[in-house]
Amino acid sequence: MKLHHRVDGPAGAPLLVLGPSLGTTMEVWQPQLPALVDSWRVLRYDLPGHGGSAPVAAGFTIDDLARAVLDLVQTEEFAVGGISLGGAIATTIATRARHRVRKLVLCCTSAKFGEPGPWLGRAALVRGKGVGALVPTLKARWFTPDFDGQWVMDMLAEVDAKSYAACCEAIAAFDLTRRLAEITAPTLVIAGSEDPATPLDQALTLANSIPGAFLTVVPRASHLANVERADAVTTAMVGHLSGEHRADPGGSGGPEAPEPADGRAAGMRTRREVLGDAHVDRAIAATTDFTRDFQDFITRYAWDEIWNRPGLDRRTRSCVTLTALVARGHMDELAMHVRAALRNGLTREEIKEVLLQTAVYCGVPAANAAFAVARRTLADIDAEGG
Repeated sequence: MKLHHRVDGPAGAPLLVLGPSLGTTMEVWQPQLPALVDSWRVLRYDLPGHGGSAPVAAGFTIDDLARAVLDLVQTEEFAVGGISLGGAIATTIATRARHRVRKLVLCCTSAKFGEPGPWLGRAALVRGKGVGALVPTLKARWFTPDFDGQWVMDMLAEVDAKSYAACCEAIAAFDLTRRLAEITAPTLVIAGSEDPATPLDQALTLANSIPGAFLTVVPRASHLANVERADAVTTAMVGHLSGEHRADPGGSGGPEAPEPADGRAAGMRTRREVLGDAHVDRAIAATTDFTRDFQDFITRYAWDEIWNRPGLDRRTRSCVTLTALVARGHMDELAMHVRAALRNGLTREEIKEVLLQTAVYCGVPAANAAFAVARRTLADIDAEGG
């Protein structure tokens, strides 16, 4: 298997290999290229039947793709990264050539892309009707609704259908979950906060399983986060590759600061599951140098060390939290946790019962204010269609 590729950047610079997502070409990395070639010699490649690579109709695995990429690399040591399928190839390379990989960047990817059935179904659809049949679905998965990524969507028109289907079949058979602990390269995992294709829990699996990995979540980004939020992803990549782990210094909607994938990652997962992505994304976007330590504190201690304790389920913790907020008069927080209680499985009737209980033990005036907040919050949810 011969993959079309291109190298940009100064001849004497260290090598960085970048792989594209399924359905795109090497040009998907164009938003990051100007910043990367300042310090790196960047090798980008095309998947089989994509861009300039010859079609390969069937019979290859992601391991085969990793070997084909390694055939392009002439240097002993290099950094490697990729988005989606390209990320899976990069992860495989990091397990096959551990002594050669200096840095690893995994963007909107996974160690296992779900169950095989949907991928095999997609392969059959494309073999029968062509890649064009997927365009509406892929647009909704690649970008959030208000983003115009037509220049990337246009890449699909040139993709060989049989090669695309063969890539789907390779993805269906891919599962590197048990080998992640073998990776020794310093690793950055990048996730889009609104990515339906490789959602946050898959990024957390990578970050928690690869020793010492760092995780950054890019707000308001779907599957092709490096295109939709190019500046944020570029900042994260350059920081990781240069050895500097920094967030957007202005707190202006860039990614969270990459952090070790420990209790903070688990806390962020729970925080999103309980409060919802929209709320957490707003908090991340509003984070400044002044508030960053506090955000880190509540994510690790409140959302991991307390909310993730096994002694109480989330429904019960929501009941306790609602009561405590009423008792202390924290009505702004109460509105947020009424929404959280619904996400944790409480019904509206059960929320009402909790607030009735507070009338006895916290006082009627406190319960009166709490009912007013809960009523407005539930009305807002109804108006939003929730």
